[in-house]
Amino acid sequence: MLAFDSAPPPPHEETVKNLPGGNESYLSLVWRRLRRSWTGMIGLILVCVLILMSIFADFFAPMDPKATDVGFAPPQMISFHDKEGSLTFPPRVYALGESEELDPVTFQPIVGPDYDNPRNLGFFVKGAEYKLFGLIPASRHFFGSVDGQPVHFLGTDKFGRDVLSRAIIGSRISLTIALTVVFIVTVIGTTVGMVSGYFGGSFDTWVQRFVEVVLAFPQLPLYLALTSLIPVTAPTNVFLGFVIIVMSALGWAQMSREVRGKTLALARIDYVRAAMAVGATDRRIIFQHIFPNVMSHVIVAVTLHIPSVVLLESFLGFLGFAVKPPLISWGLMLQDTANYSVIGTYPWILAPVGFVLITVFAFNALGDGLRDAVDPY
Repeated sequence: MLAFDSAPPPPHEETVKNLPGGNESYLSLVWRRLRRSWTGMIGLILVCVLILMSIFADFFAPMDPKATDVGFAPPQMISFHDKEGSLTFPPRVYALGESEELDPVTFQPIVGPDYDNPRNLGFFVKGAEYKLFGLIPASRHFFGSVDGQPVHFLGTDKFGRDVLSRAIIGSRISLTIALTVVFIVTVIGTTVGMVSGYFGGSFDTWVQRFVEVVLAFPQLPLYLALTSLIPVTAPTNVFLGFVIIVMSALGWAQMSREVRGKTLALARIDYVRAAMAVGATDRRIIFQHIFPNVMSHVIVAVTLHIPSVVLLESFLGFLGFAVKPPLISWGLMLQDTANYSVIGTYPWILAPVGFVLITVFAFNALGDGLRDAVDPY
């Protein structure tokens, strides 16, 4: 007689390992899904490059960002040919010189390449001295002229400062502001959203009314009003910290709303109710049961919020309400583009826009890839 009530044998361990996705952790599954998204992988690579560039900005910058040369000089093109047209290696650029001809618009001497003074290029060359991480003296640069002479791959600004070097150094300030603001916004918004959605009742009502008040503020005029309160003579660190605080104080409310909506749905799931039934503390339920389940949404929201902060900093810097000299940021560099005639005559000063666009694309692409990777459905 067959025993129909007997339990089936457990699957063999090797069979489970060979199943698609079997015996894999959640992070492994997310990574496997992310690798299938070519846009997400491109975004991840660009984000890693941008972060490394900002950390080692002095090493990647070919010149001292404060050193001056010929004002408003055009970019120097990398050439593999000499004056007679023969093929040469290593590549070279030609020094910039002023000709006797005058520009018909600005009536300034036309700046062009001096083919009699070539400058060979190379990797890991010696150049302007700097301190790595502000502590270690160094003079090696990733790319530049072999003899340490000035090279301007993206031209110079009106003071003769190298645009590429300033843009690379400016990435440190722009990304620092963006990452710091997003970190503060994420911590405050996630905590307030989870606590408000979990406890509910009158506490949730009052918290949401406060969130609505924060969201009701017209942010741009408030940014301009608050940043204008700091005197011009204030130290740069104080001004930078105040900008970060203002952006964070006005940016956490939207994150709080999103996390609260996720928490309201999770608080009614069976395992959360079971934890309440066995007497688990509210702190344990919030941070051990609810937080891991909202973390996937928070990660995606962070990658999508960073570009908006970068754009906001660039816009405020363009208006002169974010970063002040001697600090360098992409927005501050774009102040030179305020005059339309300057853009038409010297279009290379728009180079910081390219860095902003690459940063926005990188984080948006990574956010889209992560959104698909963490989606359980």
